[in-house]
Amino acid sequence: MTTLPEPSAPAAAAAARPASRGADLALIATFAAFIAACALLPAIPVGGLPVPITLQTFGVALAGAVLGARRGFLAVLLYLVVGLAGAPVFSGGAGGLGMVARPSFGYLVAFPLAALVIGWLTERVLRSGWSRGWRATLGVFAATTAGTILVIHPLGIAVLGWRLGLSPAEAITAGAVFIPGDMVKNVLAAIVATSVHRAFPDLIGR
Repeated sequence: MTTLPEPSAPAAAAAARPASRGADLALIATFAAFIAACALLPAIPVGGLPVPITLQTFGVALAGAVLGARRGFLAVLLYLVVGLAGAPVFSGGAGGLGMVARPSFGYLVAFPLAALVIGWLTERVLRSGWSRGWRATLGVFAATTAGTILVIHPLGIAVLGWRLGLSPAEAITAGAVFIPGDMVKNVLAAIVATSVHRAFPDLIGR
């Protein structure tokens, strides 16, 4: 009886790579579609502002917190590219290059960068002593809040104020309307993300 040789470690790693890449691509595409679904759900208009409250930021935060920095960034970038190419995946079913001229464009540009920051911080949280129980949820909430406050709001407010001709103080006041809702979405994203990582602890580590 002939015994087949065991595959070497390098050969096994090489065989696993295509499957890993395929899984990564599937996750990236799935989260891009999820963000589009969040954007297409009914928005809440904000009096006098052309930027409504949507679940887009929830999808962005969840993509970064679940997929990590690289895949989270690519998922949100894919969503942005598909929308600018003309697919009606932005809030209200909008899409196309005309979005560049809208007051809300700064928020869209900030989304991939925010996912990158959120993912990078979440990776550090889950690989540290904060990777258990409520501390993990608190750490991921801090990561999503950092991405929101340090990336999405500054870029979004800057473009909003520029397009509408607002003073810096007026633009900051207008943009601050979105912060309470974003905090609620960040809490939900942290709870969901830590639940996912408890079920699939190697998801970030791949």
